[in-house]
Amino acid sequence: MKINAWAHRDNLNPMQCFTSALNVLLTFSSFTCLALALTACTKESNNTVDQAAINDTPEHTQTIHIAAAANLSDVLPNVIEGYKVYRNLPQQNIEVTYASSGKLYAQIKAGAPYDLFLSANQEFPEKWVKERPTTATAHKPFTYTQGQLSVYSVTKPVSKLTPATLAELLISQKASKITIANPELAPYGESAKSYLQTQNVYDTLNNQKRIIQAENIGQAFQYAHTGSVDYGFVAQSQVIAIKATPEQFYILPADAYPAILQAGVVISDAAVATDFTSYLLSPTGQQYFAKAGYLEVR
Repeated sequence: MKINAWAHRDNLNPMQCFTSALNVLLTFSSFTCLALALTACTKESNNTVDQAAINDTPEHTQTIHIAAAANLSDVLPNVIEGYKVYRNLPQQNIEVTYASSGKLYAQIKAGAPYDLFLSANQEFPEKWVKERPTTATAHKPFTYTQGQLSVYSVTKPVSKLTPATLAELLISQKASKITIANPELAPYGESAKSYLQTQNVYDTLNNQKRIIQAENIGQAFQYAHTGSVDYGFVAQSQVIAIKATPEQFYILPADAYPAILQAGVVISDAAVATDFTSYLLSPTGQQYFAKAGYLEVR
């Protein structure tokens, strides 16, 4: 366009030449403006598409809800943060409700909208698989760690105890109080009760009303940690979390009580819940449990 306009400039008078030049300039400006406008529109369009893609990514929009055993309150937040970093999902929202495993199972049976259930035993996830509604997605339960049981005290040194001396101590100190989690709802409480029964002291302590039953293992730890009771049967992970001194806890032999094998099950169709479970079971995810005082699952 520019070449054709200037090809006959020698035959034009000054006014015609000025008019022709002005037309060329206006034409050129129009094309320039059009090109700039199209470029801007293209950039705006691309930005809109990119933002839409981000907004539509499930990992950024779907909150998942986890029902977790109370003993996981110290380690699970670290696992979740590790998952976000590992998957590069800083905006992923994961909400956790901590309670006794039995209480959480009752909520799930009643229709509570959890995506993942992390129990402190294998029984409740297996019950869910057997009793879930036919419309619920069929996921298999998995075992993700093994808990340890400890005797914890902030008022009396306990680190040098043995199973025999512990039983003797609990019987001889008739004014002392001992807390365990509710054996009907909390697997740690169930194992603690079984241990005391094996040592033939449970009935005596119970008849003397010296056993203070907590709602869950978290509450049992609080009773012991605040000195409301003399001894608490707690999770070793809780003792490690507060960096208790060696004199304050005694780890019970793992073969002295029923193994606390902790299992879980995905409940919903949420892809993030399944992906988080894969991370939980991976060597990277399992490192958090090892550092927190759990035993390796074999």
